[in-house]
Amino acid sequence: MQATIPGRKQSGLMLLETLVAILIFSFGILGLVSMQANAISLNTDAKYRADAALLANQLIGRLAVSSPASAASFAHRSSGTPCSPSGSDSSDAAVTDWLAEVNATLPGADSAKQQITVDTSNNVVVIALCWKPTNGTQHKHIVTTQMQWQ
Repeated sequence: MQATIPGRKQSGLMLLETLVAILIFSFGILGLVSMQANAISLNTDAKYRADAALLANQLIGRLAVSSPASAASFAHRSSGTPCSPSGSDSSDAAVTDWLAEVNATLPGADSAKQQITVDTSNNVVVIALCWKPTNGTQHKHIVTTQMQWQ
């Protein structure tokens, strides 16, 4: 008869349990890193959307303090669709300064993609801001307002 050594049947089991625990811990850490990267991406996207809203409101403010007679000069590439506009560029200095600020603030915001439509008969202004962040998807922010000059 052969003598059995107690605990011999379980040799190596502790090492296997440790490896499984390390594997589960690693997956948990990878999940946390992935969630953090996603949160940073969404936070950056929210910042760009807030910047676009601020820029549109700044242009509306500039338009509000201008004279009603010069409102039509604010129109910039007023035909076509948002992010693919056509038509002539605005020659108004306030608009060209604003377009430079848009280009500096939003990533991939070319002035040729921005659209400002001014309907002087109804005093309606539509501003379409378009930008393309590093992830490659096109974003747009459209603001429509009715102006009332005093």
